[in-house]
Amino acid sequence: MENKGFDRRNFLKSAVAGGAAAVTVSLPQSATAQAQKPAAAPSGAGYTFFNPDEAAFVEALVDHMIPADELTGKGTDLGINIFIDRALAGSWGKGDRLYMQGPWKQGTPGQGYQLPLTPAELYRAGIEAANRYSVKTYGKLFDQIIEAQRQEMLAGLFAGKVEFENGPPARVFFTTVYQNVMEGMFADPIYGGNKNKAGWKMIGFPGVIQVHQQNIVNFKNKKFTVEPIGIADMS
Repeated sequence: MENKGFDRRNFLKSAVAGGAAAVTVSLPQSATAQAQKPAAAPSGAGYTFFNPDEAAFVEALVDHMIPADELTGKGTDLGINIFIDRALAGSWGKGDRLYMQGPWKQGTPGQGYQLPLTPAELYRAGIEAANRYSVKTYGKLFDQIIEAQRQEMLAGLFAGKVEFENGPPARVFFTTVYQNVMEGMFADPIYGGNKNKAGWKMIGFPGVIQVHQQNIVNFKNKKFTVEPIGIADMS
């Protein structure tokens, strides 16, 4: 992948900063209606929420954001697509902890998420709008365009330069996706991502065991190599 400010190293360095982007724009009614359309049947074993077009989009996106290299496999090898699918199919995707009664007015970044959409609805409308943008700009769906075009499109979304027509705010959509990819990279593998604990091994994170406090001192400024332990290993 071309190093234009959106490669793996910069993704990891700027993940926290990227999650702080503003998500306070209200959504047009037409896009809300699109987000509420029923999904097609899920594609392939393992998908609960995504329909075939959505699965293709997310697989292409996570593989581009997390390419295979000497550190880890690509995004789909790590199960990041499955992590996102499970999250959207569950209570987070359904917005169980979100206030969804309105009024829907433009807020400030400090007020948090302000859209009249659940995360699942945001993804459904956002992927559809992103594919429309890709077809209009490059002549093909996002999963079918070449790597350089994906890089250009994602870099534009990251920088807030790409806008969707009749869809959710592109910056809000991308910020949500960006955060979810980061979560799928480093969450406990029991949730579908971070397969074989590859993300943890990459950064030297020991896992869920709470007896590593002494190593903060013993291994300060030194490489700490340990086989990480996840929730499933404790059962």
